[in-house]
Amino acid sequence: MLVNAGLTCPSGGGVGTGCVSPAVAFVNKLYFGDNLDVLRTYVGDETVDLIYLDPPFNSQAQYNVLFKSPQDDAQSAQAQAFRDTWMWGDEAEWAFKEVMRQGGGTARLIDALRSALAESDMMAYLVMMAVRLHELNHKLKQGGSLYLHCDPTASHYLKVLLDGIFGPQRFQNEIVWKRHSAHSSAKRYGPVHDVILFYSKGDRFTWTNPRIDYEEEYLDKYYKYDDGDGRLYWRNSLTAAGTRRGSSGQPWRGFDPTSQGAHWKFTVENLDALDAAEKIYWPPGGGWPQIKRYKDELQGLAVSDLWDDINKINPAGNERIGYPTQKPVALLDRIIEASSNKGDLILDPFCGCGTTIEAAEKAGREWIGIDVAVHAVKVIESRLAEFARRIGQKIVYDSEGMPRDFESAVRLAERDKYQFQWWANYLFNPHALREQKKGADRGIDGELFFPNGPGRPWGRMLTSVKGGQNIGPNDIRAFARVLERENAEMGLFICLYPPTREMIREASTTRFANIVHGDIPKLQIVSIEEWFKGKTPVLPPLEHLPSAAFSGRRRSMRPATRPDAEQPELPFTFIGGKAEKGIKRHFNPGMVRGAA
Repeated sequence: MLVNAGLTCPSGGGVGTGCVSPAVAFVNKLYFGDNLDVLRTYVGDETVDLIYLDPPFNSQAQYNVLFKSPQDDAQSAQAQAFRDTWMWGDEAEWAFKEVMRQGGGTARLIDALRSALAESDMMAYLVMMAVRLHELNHKLKQGGSLYLHCDPTASHYLKVLLDGIFGPQRFQNEIVWKRHSAHSSAKRYGPVHDVILFYSKGDRFTWTNPRIDYEEEYLDKYYKYDDGDGRLYWRNSLTAAGTRRGSSGQPWRGFDPTSQGAHWKFTVENLDALDAAEKIYWPPGGGWPQIKRYKDELQGLAVSDLWDDINKINPAGNERIGYPTQKPVALLDRIIEASSNKGDLILDPFCGCGTTIEAAEKAGREWIGIDVAVHAVKVIESRLAEFARRIGQKIVYDSEGMPRDFESAVRLAERDKYQFQWWANYLFNPHALREQKKGADRGIDGELFFPNGPGRPWGRMLTSVKGGQNIGPNDIRAFARVLERENAEMGLFICLYPPTREMIREASTTRFANIVHGDIPKLQIVSIEEWFKGKTPVLPPLEHLPSAAFSGRRRSMRPATRPDAEQPELPFTFIGGKAEKGIKRHFNPGMVRGAA
């Protein structure tokens, strides 16, 4: 699928890095950056046909915790993709003032909610959603639709917000998606569903009246009559409750529906036509006629607002990529089929692992995906590459927002040190990245694994990223101690600016790595400024690994049993499985197959 050329920032800085381009709606675009910045900078008003959003929210927290005001500023998690709680702080305060500046009913509503909820996590979530939903309404075409995916913890608040922004008359459905078949809870009914709020922009909107197949059990129960020609049919009543004065209330063939307090489901003229077509069943012993509904003429069952036929991601299924909050493609397939047409533009401003993007691409729609996390963008890029491989067709799209020069890298480091750490790690293609919770920082940001000798034992290289300016030899000494503590063969210290002479001298005291790939320093320093000039570290050969390598279970060396296997199964000598308390390991989908 071809993509419009679009505009690219001259500096390559992208969203949030000081580069501003005219607001234009691009197709097949993947943006790294804050979705509000991207929407205002790059997406034109009334250019989008369908919006789906699944904003992150800490639905697993205790309900009452969400309404408590924070006592101090809590440190964000390292990866904002997995920071499910939006807490009250500078961003929320700015969003509140932005809503007040816009005025109108939404401002009055938000002001009233703040009076009731104070500066709680819930209020932070709502005020930051309000300013984004207001912007999304501007981007949606007349006749477009918006689907907001949430859970019952906040769905009622979000519905009130959407009523204020779109108008209560634009509300179409509250869809209940049964995502679990069973989910026990000690002190309440088991929570098994999500909520999807469906709104339109305008009275006339795209609607294809989607249908699903009838269950075989239902068909076998009702479609059991045979005319003798092999066609099965169901007999159903020709009348409905309530009298009518028109044609449908008139007597027909000696039967008067009014006497029964009913009326015909068809006009008497249509009843004659149905009888001529032999679609009326006349009981041999007399009695009221019935209509024949043939099985082979069924168009499918109209989809209701209760979706219990789409299962959540199977933990062992091929679709699962290991990304938190991943939704099944079938869920997005239904939404896209129902509320868009071929060639329409689909927008997902919280695109996460890219389910909406894959579904849109598969359905022949154009798309825009936005996410604030480097890891999410990398997962999506890997997912698109895998999807292209499966369909045997190249997928062409543009990607914006990642630093493309040193100046934009500095701006990213200043704006968000956590995303800078993830971006810098991805420059060297790690197998795993670490999300460090507050107080759990053990000096490790990434991990790379490499074969290291006969029998293929595995060596490990650790990375540490520092985005500030006050970096010195003490930081190098601390990282060297981390390498010793972790028994790691090598380390890569990544910083923004070129290392000082003292830092280089300190790194040299660790001497050479104990590996089979020649004399490579055990601890190397690489600066982003020098990296953009072409200076790169010396790395051992890296290989792709299966996700099973990180299962925590050691695998013994044994010959391959498949005749087409290229090599025997190998023992992995590094530690896998769950990381230490307070640390979560995320995998680079480009280097670890079957995980994200």
